[in-house]
Amino acid sequence: MHDGCSGSFADGKGVVDKLRKMGFSHQPLPMPLRIECDTCHSTFQMTHFEFTCPGCGMVFGVTPCHSYDAAHVKAAGIDY
Repeated sequence: MHDGCSGSFADGKGVVDKLRKMGFSHQPLPMPLRIECDTCHSTFQMTHFEFTCPGCGMVFGVTPCHSYDAAHVKAAGIDY
């Protein structure tokens, strides 16, 4: 995201903060990703760069550069 896709984040909060700062959090993903929640183990389709688990409220984020693979999705925290 404006750094040649080489940016690294310590945790999911860093990913979500960057998405919000750059205005990507509410934008749809090019393709939905199937995610299993780290906390409640619900499985759902992540449709936006920032998405909240419908089961427990865990917030997840993925950068546009890495939105092709669910392995790059990071959890930021419940109700983050």
